[in-house]
Amino acid sequence: MLPERRPVVLCADDYGLSPGVSRGILALARVKRISATGAMTNIPAFPEAAPALRELSGTVGLGLHLTLTTGEPLGPLPRLAPLGRLPPLGRLLRFALSGKLKPADVRPEIERQLDAFAAAMGRLPDFVDGHQHVHVLPGVRGALLAALSARGWRGWLRDPGDTLGAIRARPHPGKAMVVAGLGLGFGSAVRRAGFSANRGFSGFSDFAEGEGFAEAFEASFRALGPAPVVMCHPGEIDEALRALDPVVTSRPLELAYLGSGRFGDFLEREGLRLVPGPVS
Repeated sequence: MLPERRPVVLCADDYGLSPGVSRGILALARVKRISATGAMTNIPAFPEAAPALRELSGTVGLGLHLTLTTGEPLGPLPRLAPLGRLPPLGRLLRFALSGKLKPADVRPEIERQLDAFAAAMGRLPDFVDGHQHVHVLPGVRGALLAALSARGWRGWLRDPGDTLGAIRARPHPGKAMVVAGLGLGFGSAVRRAGFSANRGFSGFSDFAEGEGFAEAFEASFRALGPAPVVMCHPGEIDEALRALDPVVTSRPLELAYLGSGRFGDFLEREGLRLVPGPVS
């Protein structure tokens, strides 16, 4: 009898960011080389990309990739985006960590992005996470949990933290530690609110172009937690992507690797099974 494979969620972030990113994610989902993806419902490219994503419902986890630092809000957001443009991450961090960001400043946009997902997919998301992990920030996390509770939602949220030992065992520990620090207590808050969350998170990258990506990505699977999520950022390059996001040249590298025989062999060798949601 063969040993049971270990379940892990491999989540492609940024669906809808650009046509090229969406095409790359769809290609991987269709050949079962990712098992979940989060959609950026405030981005202009999302509505056109939504029907193809809806066809994958039930085969991959479909989530909301809450976006508060890229593009435009779906409606008025006077304090956070007074000029109709969402702030860069640095400004949002200063606002949140200083205690100046209140739940009322962000909840209307959370609700609108949830509504946009539901309108496009015909249902609420399987999970919620955040572009640049904004969903764990002070002022955002409370508003998000309240919005989901009010809708009677029953899904999971992505906790970007992990144990110190696991973080140190993988590439880019500094970045992972900063994000884990920002999200301190998030998993506990999620569970108190009656939702579930992953336990174990990895996939941090320097988004650099060049050799060594495959080795670095495979190292992301070291010291997996009991219900782990690994994030990735595959996609094709297009002008819409260049206009919206600094992560450009590494996306085709991720797309090529995840679709390769090498990645398939890696999953087989390590005894891993890609699943749409965390399995305890």
